[in-house]
Amino acid sequence: MSRPAFLRRPVLRRPAFRRPSLRAVAAGLRARLVLAFLLVAALSALTTAALTFREARTAILKRTQDTAIEALRSQVNSQVPDYTFPLSQQSLQDLQHRLNAAGSAQRWTIQLRYRGGGLTPGGNPRRIPQGVQEKVRAGIPAFQRLDSGGEPWLAIGLPVTYRGTSEDSGLEVYAQMPLREDEANVQALVKAAQSGALPAVALAAVPALIAARGVLRPVRELRRASRKLAAGELDTRLKVTGRDELADLSRTFNDMAEALEENVAELRRMEANSRRFAADVSHELRTPLAAMTAVVDVLDEDAATLDPDTAYAVRLISEETGKLARMVEDLMEISRFDAGAAALHLDEVDVSETIRKTVQARGWQDKVAADLPEGVRARLDPRRIDVVVANLVGNALKHGGEPVDVAVRVAHGEEGRRLLIEIADRGEGIDPDVLPHVFERFFKADSSRARSEGSGLGLAITLENVRLHDGTVRAANRPGGGAVFTVELPLRQGGGEPA
Repeated sequence: MSRPAFLRRPVLRRPAFRRPSLRAVAAGLRARLVLAFLLVAALSALTTAALTFREARTAILKRTQDTAIEALRSQVNSQVPDYTFPLSQQSLQDLQHRLNAAGSAQRWTIQLRYRGGGLTPGGNPRRIPQGVQEKVRAGIPAFQRLDSGGEPWLAIGLPVTYRGTSEDSGLEVYAQMPLREDEANVQALVKAAQSGALPAVALAAVPALIAARGVLRPVRELRRASRKLAAGELDTRLKVTGRDELADLSRTFNDMAEALEENVAELRRMEANSRRFAADVSHELRTPLAAMTAVVDVLDEDAATLDPDTAYAVRLISEETGKLARMVEDLMEISRFDAGAAALHLDEVDVSETIRKTVQARGWQDKVAADLPEGVRARLDPRRIDVVVANLVGNALKHGGEPVDVAVRVAHGEEGRRLLIEIADRGEGIDPDVLPHVFERFFKADSSRARSEGSGLGLAITLENVRLHDGTVRAANRPGGGAVFTVELPLRQGGGEPA
């Protein structure tokens, strides 16, 4: 059931704005926009430089490799026909010397193998890679770029066949040559790419700042307008220019501000009416109810002397008058909460003794199973805690099974020590669809129950009293059956645990 208009009281709070800290400014939208712009520029520059470097490096190394292979093949084709096969050891050494001399421009070192023998000494500490040798033995020219001792070098292997045929002559030619000059050219490319990328990123900061300023101007105006709106200046509006998303946001803000101004004006009017109505209820209902209660009490005492029908009517009037009086008191109590007139009168009390007195005052000793340890003290408002416990126990007795379990304990958590008061019944529990609404005003699980003994405000008043103590109250179902209400209150200074 919705909350009656006369019990609604809108509260407008003006937030306290603080100037943003240096860290907040650094993490602001301007910094993020500029940073994103610079990151995109840097990523683009680095990607372009990386692609350029890769293509240039590949082209340089491929050119050197192709040139070396062609030069070696040309020298082999020109030098080998001068010798008669099969080759002697002296011929191999002479051919090696001539090929080394012919390759002075490439600075290669030649090694030869003939008919599966060993490689001729080449004076180079590096070894021809095994993979290159295996391909050459199979009659396939091969090459491989390697790194040895931090220096790049190229290994080439060529099988030699008889002129005009594909028949293997048994001669294998291997060359090793350094790639230091090519690596130097590659490094020069890297430095050039870096030199070009850094100025590009630096220059990107200028359009980034300009773009950020253009984007953030309407955002800053929206922030100022929002602060004014939150401070109570409900007539604040933004100037709308353009047709982009920010302009749509400004129009939406203006529509929101206009609707808010109208709604707040209506709420303030309703608030004034509710306060006036509460005062009228207090004045108009309490006085006649007091008179009616006094008369009904007199009639109720004489009901035994009246005829049965009249006695029944007197008792019915007495009962309904009591209900009406309790409902008016509940309404006035909830109105005081809404008006902010409810105040705490704290006193250091023995929690277990306070609950025990609540149970005894209402004659529930035989209906309640209490677990109340001694020595639990806390600063509470005794009257309001009495109302909280009485409402919860009474609700459990009315809707659950007896006996009702009442327990007090102290819990330790991140927020410090907390006082827990648990009231559990042995009934069927609360419907899961009803649980979220049990503390709502005038809510009834069964809408067909138009009339009941309660006002429908008992649990709502319980909630407000707990909130006054900066605590919480929650409802749940126990695994073994029945409902359990848990009141959790901070243990203020002076509260303690059981000895």
